[in-house]
Amino acid sequence: MIRLKDIAIDAGVSVMTVSKALRDEPDISDATKKRIRSIADRAGYVPNNSARSLRTQRSHQFGLIISALSNPMYTRTFMAIEEQSHQMGYEIIVAQTLNNPDREAACIRRMLARQVDGLFIRPVYRQDANAPIYDELKKTNIPTVILGHRSLFCSNFTNVETDDFSAAKDLTKHLLELGHRKIACFTGPIFAPWAQERYEGYRVALQENKIEIDEKLIFQSGSTIEEGATAALQFIQEETNATAIIASNDLVAFGAGNTLIDQGIKIPEDISLAGFGNVLTAQYFRVPLTTVRQPKYRRGLAAFDSMLKLIAEESPQRKRLPAELAIRKSTGHPKR
Repeated sequence: MIRLKDIAIDAGVSVMTVSKALRDEPDISDATKKRIRSIADRAGYVPNNSARSLRTQRSHQFGLIISALSNPMYTRTFMAIEEQSHQMGYEIIVAQTLNNPDREAACIRRMLARQVDGLFIRPVYRQDANAPIYDELKKTNIPTVILGHRSLFCSNFTNVETDDFSAAKDLTKHLLELGHRKIACFTGPIFAPWAQERYEGYRVALQENKIEIDEKLIFQSGSTIEEGATAALQFIQEETNATAIIASNDLVAFGAGNTLIDQGIKIPEDISLAGFGNVLTAQYFRVPLTTVRQPKYRRGLAAFDSMLKLIAEESPQRKRLPAELAIRKSTGHPKR
């Protein structure tokens, strides 16, 4: 096994100089760093992270807990966090909750057992105002950044979220400007604050245009493709005469859109359809999807910035990022 001492002998410098060069310390010249790194690479030197952790009292690892690795809403957010972590010499440990509170608690405890230096968490939203695992987490003082909206049980932590209210309001106004007056809303999970915000944006946009909320146009759709398909079948069966649908997210819009098209309903000729999130496949859907372009990569950068402030024992403010519309072919004027 190659040691720092071996590299120091080969380079003709002290062990301390080798250590500083490999850590990219500023008091070592670039030429010396380059020469030492070249020797270390040729020798196949691999740093001992366990020894470094004992010396620095840091694991140089961050934990990232999200709903599912297959969730496209968090791919670019994860990319941003991983890229920033890599530049700082940190590794990312990833876990998925599958939207199960018990599994979420287990994931958090395992991360704490690994002694990670910080946690990024997309919480599992629930009806209860309290969640014991978040009380435990708060007592540890581990720097923690919530990815998304805070609920009562995680309100003591800093977070990064999208201004879903304004985005949903703008999306509804877009349909109103096209001439739609009967707009159905496929709402997300009841206890999720992001779903509540999106519904509220829809409601306020209608209210400002003197249109009363019609409960027959509100469908509980959850957040998955399968739930979107189920909601669309119910929508068709109930014959609401709506001319447009706003889905809680793009996955719900995909499920609803596939069902509508398979039933012979044309988009947007017979009904306009809009999603939320702008996942990568939105523009390649069977009819390119009008949606809200969430700042997913910027969300990751903002979350990492908050983490750095927490590690430095500062108090970062809640970050609320604006979103913008991506208008495509799935929305158009209603039939006369």
